[in-house]
Amino acid sequence: MKEKTFITITRQYGSGGLYIAETLAKKMGVKCYNRNIVAAAAESLDTFEDVQTVVDNAYDTPNDFVASISALVGQGVPRQNQMYIQQAKIIRGLAECDESAVFVGRCADYILRDVPNHFSFFLYAEDECRRERVKEYYKDFSFQDVLDVDKKRKSYYAYYTGRTWGDPQNYDLMINTTNISAEHAVKIILDYVELRQQ
Repeated sequence: MKEKTFITITRQYGSGGLYIAETLAKKMGVKCYNRNIVAAAAESLDTFEDVQTVVDNAYDTPNDFVASISALVGQGVPRQNQMYIQQAKIIRGLAECDESAVFVGRCADYILRDVPNHFSFFLYAEDECRRERVKEYYKDFSFQDVLDVDKKRKSYYAYYTGRTWGDPQNYDLMINTTNISAEHAVKIILDYVELRQQ
């Protein structure tokens, strides 16, 4: 694998995507960026009193009413848009460093779309598998909560990229994680990247 390689992971909730991304980063010996980008963006803007609340609501988008009110009261760009812009700056800045990295969500696949040695993956799983994972790992979540998270991610992605979240044309490879382990998913990703870099 080339020294400066960027892998972006977009995933359905309950597909095991975050764990796979973290396992991948560990295997590559690089950093994995996820919600820490949201926290860094909120702190750098210095307009948010409670960073944790910002992180918890990271996939919110401004509606037309909020955008209109923001303009009327002189705030200009709505806070959610400020957050996206700042996150994009952080992601692009990290891609300008000399180190490889793994990015999870945050529209990173779109933000890095024109960066050399960037490879994007969408991880998904069958509903029954996701239900079982939710029961095991997310005790306070119902499957409807899972679907609601995905709906927010889809809306967020469409708002900021103009693309359809989960559309195969937006990714290098889509991986169904239903019947494979995280280690196998990592191997598929690494094999694909190495094949493309040959």
